[in-house]
Amino acid sequence: QVQLVESGGGLVQTGGSRRLSCAASGRTFNTYTMGWFRQAPGKEREFVAAITSRGGRTDYADPVKGRFTISRDSAKNTVYLQMNSLKPEDTAIYYCVARLFDYLPTRPSEYAYWGQGTQVTVSS
Repeated sequence: QVQLVESGGGLVQTGGSRRLSCAASGRTFNTYTMGWFRQAPGKEREFVAAITSRGGRTDYADPVKGRFTISRDSAKNTVYLQMNSLKPEDTAIYYCVARLFDYLPTRPSEYAYWGQGTQVTVSS
């Protein structure tokens, strides 16, 4: 079991940056693949990024490639999502997710653990 708590959301202007954090409970943080999904109003949840348990591999959705970076700090049991060059279409609730086994799925059903989400709003 792992519990996830996101932070760092808020209002940011177009072109700005924001870093989201996700603190994970438990002593087995290094056994989980971690990721981020987002959901905009009226849309389905979509994959944003994921990172394997030791940080050796990452994957990104095409709309965020080159702008977002996922990373993890095992000493702090925390995963981050650095978001640069933000656009209004990045506005969404961002969810931190976790799963066992080291691969990088992009479907929401592949992740067993979800945080409560943090709102990111990008103003134009």
